[in-house]
Amino acid sequence: MGPSFLPGAPPSPSSALSSSPVAELCACDLLAAQCDANCCCDPDCTPEDFSLFTTCSIPVVIGDSQLCIQEAAVYSIDTLMHPPERIFRLVNKINPNIFCIHVTNYKQALSFIPPEIPTLHNFDRLLKEFGGVTFNTESDVASDAQSDVQKPSDSNETARYEYGVPIQTSDAFLRLPAPLVFSQCADSSPAGFLVEQTVKCSRTVNVEDCTAIPALSMLFYTNSSILAVSILLKTILQLTVPIAVQSVTVQSLNGTRVRLNSSVMLQPKLGDSQTCMNVVLCASYLLTYTDAGNITSAAVSFLLGMIQATGSPIQQSFEIHFTQPDMRPVPLSGNPGYRVGLPLRAGSTNEYGQLTILRSTANQDCLVTEGVRTSVLFGYNMISGCNLRIATDVECQVTSQVVLNVLKGQNFPEYVASFGNSQAQNVLDWVPVIHINSSSDQDACQIPVSLELEVKWTKYGSLLNPQARIVNVTATVTTSSLTKSLSGSERTIQVLSSVTFTDVSAPAEPGYKVPPAIDAKLPFDFFFPFV
Repeated sequence: MGPSFLPGAPPSPSSALSSSPVAELCACDLLAAQCDANCCCDPDCTPEDFSLFTTCSIPVVIGDSQLCIQEAAVYSIDTLMHPPERIFRLVNKINPNIFCIHVTNYKQALSFIPPEIPTLHNFDRLLKEFGGVTFNTESDVASDAQSDVQKPSDSNETARYEYGVPIQTSDAFLRLPAPLVFSQCADSSPAGFLVEQTVKCSRTVNVEDCTAIPALSMLFYTNSSILAVSILLKTILQLTVPIAVQSVTVQSLNGTRVRLNSSVMLQPKLGDSQTCMNVVLCASYLLTYTDAGNITSAAVSFLLGMIQATGSPIQQSFEIHFTQPDMRPVPLSGNPGYRVGLPLRAGSTNEYGQLTILRSTANQDCLVTEGVRTSVLFGYNMISGCNLRIATDVECQVTSQVVLNVLKGQNFPEYVASFGNSQAQNVLDWVPVIHINSSSDQDACQIPVSLELEVKWTKYGSLLNPQARIVNVTATVTTSSLTKSLSGSERTIQVLSSVTFTDVSAPAEPGYKVPPAIDAKLPFDFFFPFV
């Protein structure tokens, strides 16, 4: 409850106005400098006028009906007094609506701000601010930031980025081109903190104008610095992080890519035969952040290409990823299911990497190819091999271990990820590798001659967008008996390694709800007089 004024001491208009803003509201005050009849909130009325009132035409005045706690001015006439007097009280009412505003930290949002009318003096400024495809109220953000900077130092407010907050730069925001109508690129989409994006869009470009389009140049993506912390402390600390060029790859018209040794800034330029060179086809950002919500470094990698005067639009792709210091980014092979052609993620208890097999070389010598591995790609059946020359006086156990290291590698993984984005801490998302040894004779010297990997996967999730999930991985090592050769001093054994993918998905069956059971009871004389 708020302050109240006793009937014997009615407040003056000045004291009522200074007590609360809601006391200034009066919807029945229609006459200027005159007292309106039965208008108890009229500041022009005197106690003599209130003594003539029979009731209050507006007994309760509420400031904002959207607030959870509403301040209200209550007016009434005490007719028991002689003469009658007005009673005025300020009370706090609870809004019964569950959808109400608890704190109003942005007062301009509670009322409509009339737009600024264009004139000869402000037309150029309004055109620059609202003339693009999209616009924002950066001036409002800056004005709010300046007012927040003037707060006392003991306000206990920290400046940091939060999830989804637009990443701010020294001039505006970090913007990534994004597709709009008909996949056309719009260059004003802000990037959100910790929101990883991979977008593609098309852009219609005339070769003669390629040097005048900013989004085709590397400078467009590196000419600003990112604010390390919130804009609240920008004017005090000036903590900015420059955007460094991490790598530059140039792509020719036939698709051949060459990575440049130095990260130089190449500008678009016109070439021969109506071509434009050094056009940005892909830009990939990598931002490093801390647990406190501060950005410590920013880098971007470019893919540059050439365009011809064919009239067809070019396609650009843009990515942004986030990582923390002293952490190596783990590449994913799908999200969540595996994608065909991406490597299988595997590892042991403390190390995580990829599932690999022996890589075939030109000389086909197993001892030379030891340690040369190739990644197992999801959905691709693979086979590789080499030749092993064994002398007659070689020790069996040593040879067996060498061949086994050639087949499995030094650190053969114990687990394979079920999904392409399985995290290391989720134990249930990893499938153990089942090892099977197949030998013909246990008494003779056994040499491993083949490693067969069988990966069983199934379609998981919705029929509209099924995800590939690995359910079983089996590694079968087949050995062969080593017998002494009678024809020469050595013999040659062929060692093979293969990978087979098997789809074990069950056929999709439509599911229907159980039909309702009809529990109908007929009266005992329903079939009378027939039965």
